[in-house]
Amino acid sequence: MAELKKNLSIVEAIGQSVCSLSPTFTPALGVAVVGGMAGSVSWLVYTLATISLVIVGINIGKLAKRIPAAGSFFLYISRTLGPSWGLLSGWAMLLAYLFTAVALTAATSIFIKDFFLAIGVKSMVPNFVIYIAVSALIFVLAYRDVRLSVRFGLTLEVLSVTAILITCFVIWHKFGFKIDPAQVHLSGASFSTIGPPIVFAIFSWVGFESAATLAKEIKDPEKVVPRAIVATCIIVGVFFIFTTYIVVQGFGDSASKLGASAAPLNDLTTGMASWVSTFIYFAAAISCFACSLGQLTAFARMLFSLGRYQFVHNSMGMVHKHHGTPHMAILVGTALNAIICIACSGAGEVNCVGYFGTIATFGFLTVYFLCSLCAPILIYREGKLKAGDVILGGAGAICMALAFFGSVYPVPAAPFNYFPYGFVIYMLIGLAWFWILKTRAPQTLLGIEHDMEGFSPAE
Repeated sequence: MAELKKNLSIVEAIGQSVCSLSPTFTPALGVAVVGGMAGSVSWLVYTLATISLVIVGINIGKLAKRIPAAGSFFLYISRTLGPSWGLLSGWAMLLAYLFTAVALTAATSIFIKDFFLAIGVKSMVPNFVIYIAVSALIFVLAYRDVRLSVRFGLTLEVLSVTAILITCFVIWHKFGFKIDPAQVHLSGASFSTIGPPIVFAIFSWVGFESAATLAKEIKDPEKVVPRAIVATCIIVGVFFIFTTYIVVQGFGDSASKLGASAAPLNDLTTGMASWVSTFIYFAAAISCFACSLGQLTAFARMLFSLGRYQFVHNSMGMVHKHHGTPHMAILVGTALNAIICIACSGAGEVNCVGYFGTIATFGFLTVYFLCSLCAPILIYREGKLKAGDVILGGAGAICMALAFFGSVYPVPAAPFNYFPYGFVIYMLIGLAWFWILKTRAPQTLLGIEHDMEGFSPAE
């Protein structure tokens, strides 16, 4: 049976994680949500979120060091808590990766059209054509060579981040590079202004852990994957903190004005040279595309692992003989991405970004929580547990539990109030499928149990 190519370095590992979280999306659009709630303490919100995700990243890194596998979270949790929890985690991550890709594909479409308007060309291309084109390009890049797709995506992200940083310095120059007293002195800081927006801020990082899904294709994954995950979280966190600070200063520390903005950076550059807006839209478009590419790459690796263990059809576990990529899983992921985007386009692209992004967050929070619990348990079984492992594991679990609680209480407005129940129903479907496998195909679970006992993995 063909195997995945093992030819990736830390550059591709970091590239996969960076591409999967689209750092440009936050200052281009996401900061308006956080800024609308937190105002002048928005930078502190992103600082606290950075610390929380670094803790979670360290816990995930400890698991990745001990279990380098394409199934990543599915196997981390299976080998620690058992196959049932592993299946549910893999099931949750399939939804999380796919729906994040859908949200960012819709965002790509938005920014592509804005870009053409900025250069004086009104796009006459229907939305469904853009969705199909984006999905097809992702398939071509991911199908041929993951190294090509990841490096291509990382190049796009470097360009887009550079564009955003230049724009931020242009905005800061308008203020004479002065420090903003309101932000420095944390004006208006309180639990009510800091707590709720952290939930959405965490969404800015979802996908930072996806380097773990390439573990079977990375040279020396035991060292490279943990470093890539933590490095990505820290680097992107600093970028979020700085750009948020500049955007909030640009809006005069007005939470209401920032919260009402549909394009914060574009609003701040009004009156400047026309190329600035064009630059922003171009950067946002390529960043969102790169994120969709990264998310579907991670989705394919997760589906590949589930296929190898026969939790889904075994064709998902097939590897292309020449390219060494899980081509069938990639095909399914990109096809679903296009179909869902087309089916839901009637709800409005901006709404699709919010809806699918919110639902995806539940999947990420669930798995981040479980990974934080698993890290100290697995280390304890090795007889190497230290107090620091327990503290970091507990802190990560608490942070994710609080974030999940904050996403459902106070009860959000419709339709967001229905999403948690939809996620629970989705998880129950996965649980029912697990029960069917357990009763009709017990050899599936036996294969994982043997793997957990130290036999060579089925991957």
